[in-house]
Amino acid sequence: MRVESPAYRAREVFSAFLLLGLTAFGGPIAHLGYFREAFVVRRKWLDEQSYAELVALCQFLPGPASSQVGFALGLLRAGPWGAAAAWLAFTLPSAILMVLFAFAANALQGPLGSGLVHGLKLVAVAIVAHAVWGMARNLCPDRARATIALMAAIIVVSVNDPLGQVAAIGMGALVGRVVYRGALYGSTHSLSLPVTRRAGLAALGLFFMLLLGLPLWVWMGAGQAISVVDAFYRAGTLVFGGGHVVLPLLQAEVVASGWVDADRFLTGYGAAQAVPGPLFTFSAYLGALVELSPHGLVGAGLALLAIFLPGFLLLIGVLSFWGSFRQRPGAQALIYGANAAAVGILGAAFYHPVWTSAVLTPFDFAVALTGFVLLTVWRVPPWAVVPVVALGGLIVDLGA
Repeated sequence: MRVESPAYRAREVFSAFLLLGLTAFGGPIAHLGYFREAFVVRRKWLDEQSYAELVALCQFLPGPASSQVGFALGLLRAGPWGAAAAWLAFTLPSAILMVLFAFAANALQGPLGSGLVHGLKLVAVAIVAHAVWGMARNLCPDRARATIALMAAIIVVSVNDPLGQVAAIGMGALVGRVVYRGALYGSTHSLSLPVTRRAGLAALGLFFMLLLGLPLWVWMGAGQAISVVDAFYRAGTLVFGGGHVVLPLLQAEVVASGWVDADRFLTGYGAAQAVPGPLFTFSAYLGALVELSPHGLVGAGLALLAIFLPGFLLLIGVLSFWGSFRQRPGAQALIYGANAAAVGILGAAFYHPVWTSAVLTPFDFAVALTGFVLLTVWRVPPWAVVPVVALGGLIVDLGA
């Protein structure tokens, strides 16, 4: 039997996430569907319960939830090098595309560009529907958990705010604590992440030191590079509920300050919808265009690192305590409820914005349904479904 070295596993993580970084269109909710298919269903790196734990935990924390889940999956598989490999491989393709777009002319304008964006939105419909279907079957097998999922969906739809997701998971955890008190947790894999208490405390300390220290450093007259890092770090700290929430925060930081004009800002945000990978790579586009020095490639790199860093530091800090917390009987009941609530949140997000922004005509529905059938019945891998559905959406849009 071959013993897999840490270096081998890190390379394995990098190649798996690089494929996703090249093909995972549709935004953060769709990414969670891609991750589930790749790492729970096909590679079996962890089971459904453990994956749902990660999703629920990352919904509680500020930052890019799908990238945090990917970071944790790399950490689970290959330690710190695996976490770095997962983030780099998943982020680099879209970051490169966004930097190139910053230096290019209006590449996604006109009917062809809008048709392509529409086709990719239909890809997200099929991917998210597949994820909701699979997670609901595994995580809501009884009436109580199905009801928790329904309540969570109602909360998210009713509270039109990112904090509604946090409230929904909190509700699910509390109801689960009451309903499943004393129940044994049924996970077949221990979600044991290699993060020590010392490392977790160091990560939390660094998080708060940067959050408080960077503005002070800027006030004391630090260089323009520190101002860029401070602006994007603060934006990454305040984001709850996924990548789209970062739009008003970044607009306040770079448009109101005059670093990037409004037209370029909105053009770049539109381009970010048509590239795979995390939406936070919009920061690389802005970092390349800011009026401050450095900009270009250096500015893009600083902005990209700064916006992702706070979410990862918080995740490392929380994970250092998660292993011991989850072994307690009371905590296991909380996890049951939180997992069910995560299904409801994903279901609500499937309706809005995924469905409402993509399915506009009966032909759109037919294209999205084709993708869903390919995934669920024909077992076609998501990377192969992406071009088929995207092309179908493009043809429908151009023919309308």
